[in-house]
Amino acid sequence: MKRFLTVGDIGNLSDALAEAKQVKQTPFAWQELGRNKTIILVFFNSSLRTRLSSQRAAQNLGMNTIVLNINEDSWKLETELGVIMDGDKTEHLREAIPVIGSYADIIGVRSFARFESRTFDYEETILQQFIEYSGCPVISLESATRHPCQAFADLITIEEYKRVARPKVVLSWAPHPKALPQAVPNSFAEWMKVADVNFVITCPEGYDLAPDIMAGARLERDQKKAFEGADFIYAKNWSSYTEYGKILSKDRSWTVDQEHMSWTNNAKFMHCLPVRRGMIVSDEVIDGPNSIVIPEAANRVVSAQVVMKRMLEGLR
Repeated sequence: MKRFLTVGDIGNLSDALAEAKQVKQTPFAWQELGRNKTIILVFFNSSLRTRLSSQRAAQNLGMNTIVLNINEDSWKLETELGVIMDGDKTEHLREAIPVIGSYADIIGVRSFARFESRTFDYEETILQQFIEYSGCPVISLESATRHPCQAFADLITIEEYKRVARPKVVLSWAPHPKALPQAVPNSFAEWMKVADVNFVITCPEGYDLAPDIMAGARLERDQKKAFEGADFIYAKNWSSYTEYGKILSKDRSWTVDQEHMSWTNNAKFMHCLPVRRGMIVSDEVIDGPNSIVIPEAANRVVSAQVVMKRMLEGLR
């Protein structure tokens, strides 16, 4: 494996889930794979679960880990090509990336959508430069358009908690005071469409995801109808794709509370975290017995470790 950005990069999902189960049961069994290997985790944006889970996964595999916080630990980096660097940016990614690559065996990159240009974001301008110029395998630790480690962990969690062979999984938009990227819902939808689940997206008008993400997914505008018979509810906010980066609604009737969960088949509640209580979900739901947000977060170590393990095996 040379890169990890989309569900297509992981290959057969049944094989990946079986490998994840094995990794979770014996996390230290492959420490020789990472011996004398170094992973550099590059963060353009803040992080808690991604940072800690990636470091833990690498250490489970015996790797050395270096964390680089861009614009805090390094020079300010220019990301645009063809610009005159007469501002506050001291170094260009075009030089920084191959330098980072010369120190690393694997690179992880976290770079959020900027909402300045949908083209810039959806072309994955920053991540693609790491793939092209680093000379190393590259893991997306959340990019402008996708968060594959999160979606893989979500699928692992659904596999562990499902009560029927083909559960109904609902991705529900929820209100938020800030404009958030589409990366998490994009990846979740992308992975659920391939997984053996009955997948439904519910969101207000104006909040459809990108056409290629929506393709093949069932869309239900009526949130109550979407929730009926659901086994898993994944609540998440995202800003508009068509009116890119804009907040079109803060309708609190979409907040997942006990009434919403009563429409389901005693569904488990999921969220990638961090979560705005009272906006995305009520305290009663996220603190309730059907909330699996903590084991979901714990599986971030597992998903990251499977990806890193495969990349290390490719380096042998």
